[in-house]
Amino acid sequence: MRPYWKGYLKLALVSCPIALHAACSTSERVAFRQINKATGNRLRQQLIDEETRQPVDPEHKRRGYEIARGQYLIVEDEEIDAIEIESTHVIEIDSFVPRAQIDQRFFDTPYYVTPSEPVGQEAFAVIREAMRGKGMVALGRLVLSKRERVMALEPYDKGLLGTTLRYPYEVRNARDYFSDLPDVKLTPDLLSLARHILDSKAAAFDPAGFRDRYEEALLAHLEAKQAGMVVQVTPAVAAPSRVINLMDALRQSIAEGKKPPAQRKGVSAAPVRERRDGRSHAR
Repeated sequence: MRPYWKGYLKLALVSCPIALHAACSTSERVAFRQINKATGNRLRQQLIDEETRQPVDPEHKRRGYEIARGQYLIVEDEEIDAIEIESTHVIEIDSFVPRAQIDQRFFDTPYYVTPSEPVGQEAFAVIREAMRGKGMVALGRLVLSKRERVMALEPYDKGLLGTTLRYPYEVRNARDYFSDLPDVKLTPDLLSLARHILDSKAAAFDPAGFRDRYEEALLAHLEAKQAGMVVQVTPAVAAPSRVINLMDALRQSIAEGKKPPAQRKGVSAAPVRERRDGRSHAR
């Protein structure tokens, strides 16, 4: 696997060569191409000059920093590439903080961190094992996609998991959304019924059970269309009915939860079959 970034991990005077690999990918999602409906040919996007409305050749494309309305300071790629700071090539661990103290809104993109050369494996293992079981993460900085990012590093299996963190200015203030919500006084009976429903649905976290039902329905639609079958457009799913009496709705939810799965309203177990690419979806 080609690494996303290569450099060094440094803790005080200890350093080791490392590589970052993207821990997540969306490449397996269904993707569409834009086509010309009249010819069936694929469409290509084209750069257009905003003022002259004329096409622009790619070699004339440049970056521009707006210094006034409609006035831009042209910046060449070579200038950007020449700007280097220490974190361009080195992740230096600045501090260790309790992971529980990091607000979940700050977590952004995860990466697998591995030693990139045999000579650095011992130093890498020392840093990894020193953190294991402590509930701590190491905070360092690195340059990714021409931006310096803060990264939280923690032991994960035989390697490290590095997760980039958002800056405070990237996280919106919750008060802007929640401050106008009223303080609702709830009766003990309502809370007791709601907690009973929560307890009845308690389960261990198992992402293997996650199903992208929209992707499954989309794949089934595409395969039926490719096979020449008449595709019936199903009606839109009706919105849930408005709750008139919350107490009655909670009691009915508990009663529904006691029924066998086949008798529950709106519950169906769709058989699963394999796609040509090895992924499964419901029939």
